[in-house]
Amino acid sequence: GLLPSSVDYRRRIVDDILDELFPHLAAVALEGAKGVGKTATASQRAATVFSLNRPEQQETLLADLDLITQTPKPVLIDEWQLVPAVWDRVRTAVDDDSTGGSYLLAGSAGVRPGVRLHSGAGRIVSIPMRPMALSERGLQQPSVSLRELLSGTRPSINGHSEVGLAAYADEILRSGFPGIRDLPESARQVQIDSYISRVLERELPENGVTVRRPSLLRAWLSAYAAATSTDASFSKILDAATAGEDNKPSRNTVEGYRNHLARVFLLDPVPAWLPVFSPLKRLTKAPKHHLVDPALAARLVGVGMAGLLAGDGTRVAAATGTWLGALFESLAAQSVRIYAEALFARVGHLRTRETDHEIDLIVEGEDRRVVAIEVKLSEVVSDRDVRHLNWLQAQIGDSLADRVVITTGAHAYRRPDGVAVVPLALLGP
Repeated sequence: GLLPSSVDYRRRIVDDILDELFPHLAAVALEGAKGVGKTATASQRAATVFSLNRPEQQETLLADLDLITQTPKPVLIDEWQLVPAVWDRVRTAVDDDSTGGSYLLAGSAGVRPGVRLHSGAGRIVSIPMRPMALSERGLQQPSVSLRELLSGTRPSINGHSEVGLAAYADEILRSGFPGIRDLPESARQVQIDSYISRVLERELPENGVTVRRPSLLRAWLSAYAAATSTDASFSKILDAATAGEDNKPSRNTVEGYRNHLARVFLLDPVPAWLPVFSPLKRLTKAPKHHLVDPALAARLVGVGMAGLLAGDGTRVAAATGTWLGALFESLAAQSVRIYAEALFARVGHLRTRETDHEIDLIVEGEDRRVVAIEVKLSEVVSDRDVRHLNWLQAQIGDSLADRVVITTGAHAYRRPDGVAVVPLALLGP
């Protein structure tokens, strides 16, 4: 197939991960929602491309799966999940020849229900890819590194951010999708609408899902979007989606929606953090709700720039804060998770069952040390804003590498109590 030119390719954080791993691993799978840039990134490294969303290429490969071992390497197999047999063929190819840098698989959905794949464990390494983190969007060079925060060396924190509240709101609405974010506003809105419709009406059926009540699926997705940055119960989300309807769908139907939308990576919830070695008790296990990009949530809820800045926006099950605050937290979560992937760290959120303590993001490194992060739609940080971070430090001591509040402010600094205050635009991997 034709390769996108590398002249206009914008390097991504996941390129660093691929630089480090792909030369030594025979097969890597890049997984993420449609439009995040998997094909462009993988194509930079491929000598041969099979695009399985093109019927003629799908037929060619189905007729002879051995082709993948007979063409110049590295071989990129795009949308591989449409022909799941490809996964097993790559797996056996790797067993026969484990030379690094041979196969790249890119997929925008998990395997359809009922298809059994042999585990690729040890042979095919999966790397998630998300829309662009804030630092990848070229607004500003970050001055604070998550890697350094996680090292526990308590790095000095400084830097001045040019990015203000209106610019963050603009970034939320523009999205981190490379093909959407640079369009003029009205074209961008049409494109985001069509992205959502395409996933619901084409991606799901292509990936083996029949939706009997499309309008209900869309209503549920909109209610889920309105619950962004909360851990609202799924029954609350369903009530919001079907307000005034007598004919409520069954729990199984809704559970199905959630699984399907997660399988095409449209939902990107932050799981509850459950520490392995730690005295913390009574933590909730509910995930915090996020879509793969806050622009989708903003569009589904239907509030534009003026409304966001004015505090408009209906929310599901949110006790405090504004809709813009929820979306800003979602933008921060998206970026932090991309930086954490590059460090092979995991991200969760913390909430005690009595909800007397909650922390928006917990980044846990390979050595089990954590950085605790609160996200605040504000330029100023008060003692009240850091009380949960300081509580966690009292609980887990040296396991806490650093405490951070992400803000919309202009300056990065350390407070006298040691908490790092970092404008989102200044945080990077």
